[in-house]
Amino acid sequence: MRSLARHAVAEALGTAFLLAAIIGSGIMAQKLAGGSGALALLCNTLATGAILVVLILVFAPVSGAHFNPVVSLAFALRRQLSWNVAGLYVAAQLAGALLGMLVAHLMFELPAWQISTTVRTGAGQWLAEGIATFGLVLTVFGCSAGAPGAVAPAVGLYITAAYWFTASTSFANPAVTLARSLSNTFAGIAPGGVPAFVVAQLIGTVAAIVLAEWLWPRRRECAQTA
Repeated sequence: MRSLARHAVAEALGTAFLLAAIIGSGIMAQKLAGGSGALALLCNTLATGAILVVLILVFAPVSGAHFNPVVSLAFALRRQLSWNVAGLYVAAQLAGALLGMLVAHLMFELPAWQISTTVRTGAGQWLAEGIATFGLVLTVFGCSAGAPGAVAPAVGLYITAAYWFTASTSFANPAVTLARSLSNTFAGIAPGGVPAFVVAQLIGTVAAIVLAEWLWPRRRECAQTA
């Protein structure tokens, strides 16, 4: 039980810091960019990629540093994580995402609870979310199979790049998507766009798992983390 509690706290805290960085850096960037959307996005991108590297290095020895429901789902589907533990991870990630969103707003003296009005929808953005998530999950499994020590920088660099090569700016994370719908800031997404983004993320995840099973086959052993 102590082990599971540590895992849950690591996932919640890591996801909270991730959201604080995404939303907080977006608020700061918008304030300082002088109206330049490109500059604001660049600042937001660099902060997000950098914090991901740090958080994965810090929390990977505790929980594996998923910070993303689709990553936990992917490990469960590949039988590298038990479904009970995966469910705990997802709950912790969602709670952490909401906490990070609230903290980011409070740091900048904004209303704690908001509803985003930024419309992000359309076939191009849905395709982008599927591709972004597909690439992220492949990055995790590919590095885990061949270069475990490279997971942290690889994920940070992948998200940094995906911010710019995808039309959606690469949410690639249902917990992040939900929390950003409650932030009417630079990083926000209107709640109406959330379901389609999450569906696209799940489709990308399943496609990545299928390919990963072929590229990096593993013995079917359920991880024992209790």
